Amino acid sequence: MTERTPVPDPAPDPQVEGFLALLAARRSPRTVEAYRRDLADFARFRGGSPAAATGEDVQDWLTDLRARGLAPSSIARKASAARTFYRHLVLLGAREDNPAAEVPLPRKRTKLPRSLTPGEVERLIEAANGVHPRNLRDRALVELLYGAGLRVSEAVGLERGSVDLEERIVRCVGKGDKERLVPLGREAVEAVRRYLSRGRPYLDRRHRPELFLNAQGGALTRAGAFFVLRRVALKAGLDPGRVHPHLLRHSFATHLLEGGANLRSVQEMLGHADLGTTEIYTHVSEKRRRDTYFSSHPHARRR
Repeated sequence: MTERTPVPDPAPDPQVEGFLALLAARRSPRTVEAYRRDLADFARFRGGSPAAATGEDVQDWLTDLRARGLAPSSIARKASAARTFYRHLVLLGAREDNPAAEVPLPRKRTKLPRSLTPGEVERLIEAANGVHPRNLRDRALVELLYGAGLRVSEAVGLERGSVDLEERIVRCVGKGDKERLVPLGREAVEAVRRYLSRGRPYLDRRHRPELFLNAQGGALTRAGAFFVLRRVALKAGLDPGRVHPHLLRHSFATHLLEGGANLRSVQEMLGHADLGTTEIYTHVSEKRRRDTYFSSHPHARRR
């Protein structure tokens, strides 16, 4: 790579200004201003109009951005601004190629989903115990969120007949109105059975079809489910700001894979359309195994 010396801001570029004027008709003012800054940064780096840049110029600019310590997401956005600008020039016939099209973008760091440990899940479930109708509901809700890996919208959308207690399966409708069957463990089935016999009848003042009801007899909402989890987490001695319904879904997937479950089976139980979405949980499991090794093995403990 040839070293370049940054120069002061160049004069307004007619081709860039024309591009931004057209962009303003379909994008927000914030986006237009961000693209203006990005292209101006490229112009300063080149010491001239970005309209005449080569693929090597674009690559050198992105390398310089990395050297400046910009986050991968910021670099990807700037590269996107350049690609869109050159696509505009190609459509106008001002260029025959898009020099930014083939430039590899930096990988964004994948944020691994957090999960509870099996011990933390047990504490959460124990904290939901009680004989009051709402306690029985809370225990059944926690058991289903963790035991079946349900999304919160799927859990609050269940009807009374959605759980087959004899066959130990739950029938839920996920994204895209796709229905799936998820097996249930004995603990979850018993929690739902207790709730249906000794809890729900006392809450069912409006004869609602939903499985989970609130204290007024209406359907439990997403917000209500979040509130239940926060209250139970506080009672269990866990950080209530950390515990939410989706955390139990993450824990469900992670613990299944750690126990040796087949990735494709976990995909089907979660209702993921793409196996790649499920694969992220294998990284969570691997990280947990690695952390356990380094914290437990006498010859591997980090100093």
